[in-house]
Amino acid sequence: MGLIIELVITFFAIVAFGIIFSVPKRALLLGGGIGVVTWFVLQTTLSLGASSVFATVTASLTAATIAHLLARKIRIPVTTLSIPGILPLVPGSRAYFTMLAFVEGDYLQGLENGVETMLQAGGIAAGLVFALSIFSFGKGIGHRYESNH
Repeated sequence: MGLIIELVITFFAIVAFGIIFSVPKRALLLGGGIGVVTWFVLQTTLSLGASSVFATVTASLTAATIAHLLARKIRIPVTTLSIPGILPLVPGSRAYFTMLAFVEGDYLQGLENGVETMLQAGGIAAGLVFALSIFSFGKGIGHRYESNH
């Protein structure tokens, strides 16, 4: 029951974020849906015992893949859907606790939190780039060949 409440809250938070940043109306619900799937994948992967970085990469790849597929279908930029999709993955609280530890003089804890924050941020980027490379694979090869002749 707790996961369902988290998913509902995630959906409304992402839709609210989209409203604040003027996301097109036809992308609001889709972005919220992608965010819900992303959060579900993250929580499921974590519950299976995976590390937080691996779970983040998996969830980010899922979000980016869905965003690419839907963006092609409804003909909107991929970023309109991928940004709301990865929003639940952003390690904001971990970054806050990193700075708090440094301010309080607990440098070892700050360093530990900072490394984890950077790894999660890198995991988000890795998932996005991997999905982009999958959907870009083979594009332009034929055009380059034809333009040379």
